[in-house]
This record gives sequence, C-alpha cells and structure tokens, in this order.
Amino acid sequence: MSSTELPASSLAAATAVPRVSAVRVAEGEKLRSVTLPGLTLNVRTRPATRAGLPPALYVHGLGGSSQNWSALMPLLADHVDGEAVDLPGFGDSPPPDDGNYSLNGQARACIRLLDASGRGPVHLFGNSLGGAVATRIAAVRPDLVRTLTLVSPALPELRVQRTAVPTGLLALPGVASLFARLSKDWTAEQRTRGVMALCYGDPEAVDPEAFRHAVKEMERRLQLPYFWDAMTRSARGIVDAYTLGGQHGLWRQAERVLAPTLLVYGGRDQLVSYRMARRAAVAFRDARLLTLPDAGHVAMMEYPEAVASAVRELIDDCGRS
Repeated sequence: MSSTELPASSLAAATAVPRVSAVRVAEGEKLRSVTLPGLTLNVRTRPATRAGLPPALYVHGLGGSSQNWSALMPLLADHVDGEAVDLPGFGDSPPPDDGNYSLNGQARACIRLLDASGRGPVHLFGNSLGGAVATRIAAVRPDLVRTLTLVSPALPELRVQRTAVPTGLLALPGVASLFARLSKDWTAEQRTRGVMALCYGDPEAVDPEAFRHAVKEMERRLQLPYFWDAMTRSARGIVDAYTLGGQHGLWRQAERVLAPTLLVYGGRDQLVSYRMARRAAVAFRDARLLTLPDAGHVAMMEYPEAVASAVRELIDDCGRS
C-alpha cells in the first residue's frame, strides 16, 4: 500500500466526519463549502473592495488552515478578489474520500477547485507545504496562474535544519501515534505556544487576542478524529515529494514556472532555511525576492504589511507589462 492510500476502515471513517465547534470567521470574511466528486473543500472568501479585480487563491501550510491568510487578505482586497482554501483534512475541510494527502493530491484538489469555479487564472499564494503545492500547480497548469507568491516554500533542502527534523519524523510509521500518547496531557495552550515558538520569529510579539483565537482553534482541531492522520500523511507527502527526481522534482518544476514570482523568506525561519532564498531566486525564471530578517516561517502572519506591499508591486508591474 502506498503512503497516500488508506485502508478500507479509514476510508469508511473519512466519509463520516463529525461536526465540532465552528471555525473562526474574521470580520469581512465569508465561508463557503465546495463539493466535488470525492472531495469537499472549505473556502474562506475576502471580497474585493471593488468589482472587476482579478481573483486570488491562498494555500496554507502543514497543520495550518485558511485562517493563516486572514491578516494578509484584507490588505490586498484593493488588488485582488481573494479566496483561501482549507486543504483536504485541514481547517474545516474533511479528509478526501481516497485518503490522498500526497503533494500531487493536494495540488489536484486546488486545480479541481479552480477548474470548477472558473476563476483562473489567479494570483496564487502558498506558504510552506502550500508553497510546494502552488509551485506544482504553476508548473503543470500555467494557464491557471497569473502571478505566484511563495512564503517559505517547502522545497527540498540537502541540509535540513535540526529544528525541522521533528516535523519530518511525523512521516515515519508510528511516530505520530507515539507523540499523541506522550503529549496527551498537554493543554491546547501549551501546544499553541510550542507551534508558535517553532513558526514565529518572535512568538512574544503575537497579539494576545490572536493567541486566544489560536488556542481555540487548537482545541477544535484536537477534537477531530482524523487530525493526526492528516498531519502524518501530509508530512509523508512532503518527504515523498522531496525524494522525487527528474521532471517531477520540485526544483525542476520550479524552473518550469512561467508566472512572475515573489519569494518571501524569513531570517529566523526554523523550518525552511533562509539560505534557500538564493537558490530559489535562481530557480524561478522570473523571480523577485523579499527577505525579512526578523520573520519566521509565517511572514504573512508576522509582517503582513511588508508582504502585502511587495505583492502589490508584483501585481502592478505585471499589469503594466
């Protein structure tokens, strides 16, 4: 059985997803559910400030959700008509019926969403895992992508940072269940502080209200019976994608991307090395680079104004060309 297949018992469980507490919806946002054959996706929308603006799609990272873009989306509402998707098994999207959490499976889910909605081509955004997903989409379906913005994209590294190793270990059989047992007494607040320590350049700078919202979301996620399965299989999908060579390798696909690309890297990123910024800037043929020395892995949450300013410049320059 491949890493992206579920046994029959898991398939049955995936079709009966319990309803837990509702996800948070920020002021000005709306949620909608898109049902496709074998797949249901939750989509967070941020309408543009005026009619006729081009569409955008935001794709979150491993363990995240569409809420990860709530700080950036309103800052770009004067430039794009934004939608953020919850990848299958994350946020408020249930697991896919086929249990496919591979990078191809996640990219295919986003492509199917875009094809079904007819919104393409879009200004495509991706963070971490979502950055790898967005890279693959831009490479295989250039007709769907106007511009590409990648925040700490999960592209293969020869020397992985030690702080990123535990995330990769989730891909190993039994590790997630072991960690779940070892951490069963941890509170949602403790877990949230751990995630923020790993993902933020300065966790102490997080607004208290934002921290409370994050804790509540962590409590909600821990009620989902498929939480660890989605994390494990998605982590395995990243590891599998890292080992692919040839035309399917992520760096080779980066070289095939035609869309003008903005790369955003944080100097305090503990999951994607800051040193990869230079390689990425060379790999993508039409790339510009924004480096934020004090940012961690989620610059669009830590420094949304700086990221928004660079995105506006990218979009404006493309509109003039």
